Amino acid sequence: MSIMPSATMRALLLPAPDSPFAMHHLPTPVPAPGEVLVRIHASGVNPLDTKIRAGAAAHARHALPAVLGMDLAGTVQAVGPGVTDFQPGDAVYGFTGGIGGHQGSLADYAAVDARLLAPKPAALSMREAAALPLVFITAWEGLVDRAQVRPGHKVLVHGGAGGVGHVAIQLARARGATVWATGNAAQADTIRALGATPIDHEATDVDTYLAEHTAGQGFDVVCDTVGGAALDASFRAVRRYTGHVVSSLGWGTHALAPLSFRGASYSGVFTLLPLLTGEHRAHHGEILREATALADAGLLKPRMDPLRFTLESAEQAHARVTSGQAQGKVVVDVLP
Repeated sequence: MSIMPSATMRALLLPAPDSPFAMHHLPTPVPAPGEVLVRIHASGVNPLDTKIRAGAAAHARHALPAVLGMDLAGTVQAVGPGVTDFQPGDAVYGFTGGIGGHQGSLADYAAVDARLLAPKPAALSMREAAALPLVFITAWEGLVDRAQVRPGHKVLVHGGAGGVGHVAIQLARARGATVWATGNAAQADTIRALGATPIDHEATDVDTYLAEHTAGQGFDVVCDTVGGAALDASFRAVRRYTGHVVSSLGWGTHALAPLSFRGASYSGVFTLLPLLTGEHRAHHGEILREATALADAGLLKPRMDPLRFTLESAEQAHARVTSGQAQGKVVVDVLP
């Protein structure tokens, strides 16, 4: 069964690194076995999208020309052979492409691996749902899959007002932890509104906030969403023996001695692996089903930038992200 899509679709192609997007009309894809054809309503814009566009993300391996956009929310139009979890008309969302040669979400339609999708939260709009997949999956893989955050834990999130960080705060709190988060002075109210205690990392050193908030013992879990100096600080801020540092940006050269001297553990998170390798894709769908449950329970809501963008103004959406002026997640409205 299917809802008949148009024979062609609008798609933004990036012909070369750092070039303008070019609008094209391409054949609407046909879902292969195990795939779902999604009519895309909204496409989330992540910092990684802008790095791919700039040619500064070799780890994402997305050969150009290509359609960018990793996150989507939309409506199922047709299902390929073997798909039983979805049917035409279902509202879905997922982290489904834009890397590894997989078509991204800056287009009217995409044929995507059904295992990567989950039912859209009823409590969220399409725009809000499109803002969540990559950041929530990253937070879940770190806090739950690796660190097993649970009630009683003291959790520190570096970059608490950022895309992954603001979701990590909500996830840790939903799992019963007490949360602190670093940011600058201007971000304190945002962090506080999310339910975490703000720490001004520009005005307070590690030893000072450890003494103030943990009596010098350290945090049970430190979630680094910033990398660089924040990851070095994480190794000093974690609890001895049982502490666990997780990072989605652990790509630099770091001294492990501070972590080793505390007898603590470290885990890296690389959310792109299922799309790049084809392995463990079903787990991404499972994680997003957890996000749906949390959102529908009122425990998870993305912080949205107030500006609106369309396919025609997607370049401005990317500029909004790279400028550092966005006041939440940036989303492109695809459905006219």
